Amino acid sequence: MPVPKTYKTEAIILKHVSLGEADRIVTLYTPNRGKIRAVARGVRKTKSKLGGHVEPITHCYLMLSRGRNLEIINQSQVIESFLPIHNDLQLTAQSMYFIELTDAFTSERIENYPLYKLLLDALHHLSKTQRVELLFRYFEIQLLGHLGYRPELHECLNCRTPVEPVENFFSPSGGGILCPNCAHTEPLVRSVSVDALKVLRLLQRGEYATVSQIRITKELFREIEGILHGYVRYLLERELKSTGFIERLRKEGMTA
Repeated sequence: MPVPKTYKTEAIILKHVSLGEADRIVTLYTPNRGKIRAVARGVRKTKSKLGGHVEPITHCYLMLSRGRNLEIINQSQVIESFLPIHNDLQLTAQSMYFIELTDAFTSERIENYPLYKLLLDALHHLSKTQRVELLFRYFEIQLLGHLGYRPELHECLNCRTPVEPVENFFSPSGGGILCPNCAHTEPLVRSVSVDALKVLRLLQRGEYATVSQIRITKELFREIEGILHGYVRYLLERELKSTGFIERLRKEGMTA
């Protein structure tokens, strides 16, 4: 079904860049049209009606017009501004990881409603709860699943036998677990403890309401973080900017 000349949609603002003296190109993630880039004309002018309504990490309702290359933002109404996030440097840095990860893994105009819902829910959780240690790992593994990169955590990638409750190995290039007998089949693997595999499986299959209730040690958290970060880095072939910023805050004692 063709997109009408003018249409309305919800959107999460991912980022924007300046265009000329008064405009911006805004990157949006929408529930039914995926990622879209649109021009916000005159938004940098003091009296612009769009000013403040198309800032990153904002959930809004937009009226758009189709353009030759980019959509045009005609109107914007804020649904949720996530003020607790914008008012806290730590939360801002953490939320930008969600935003950057979504932007890096998606192409334009490919609908993925589950991913849109995942991102929106993650921002709500981040702005309303104090315990978010596993929220980022949950977001990563769910995003990977929604985009076709779901890691195999139940069978060995090589011999296809069920994974036993012993130390196994994770292969970023294979996208899953290798048993001890098959670990040599991939050049770069990292060990996965029994407890880490249990938590990874829960992150993959569970609702965040369940995941948020579990308690894990700092060592186990770092192990899971390393496994998923390594997989994300392999797929993207680069490190995300927000990862380094969060790590700096962590070293300064500003985040977990």
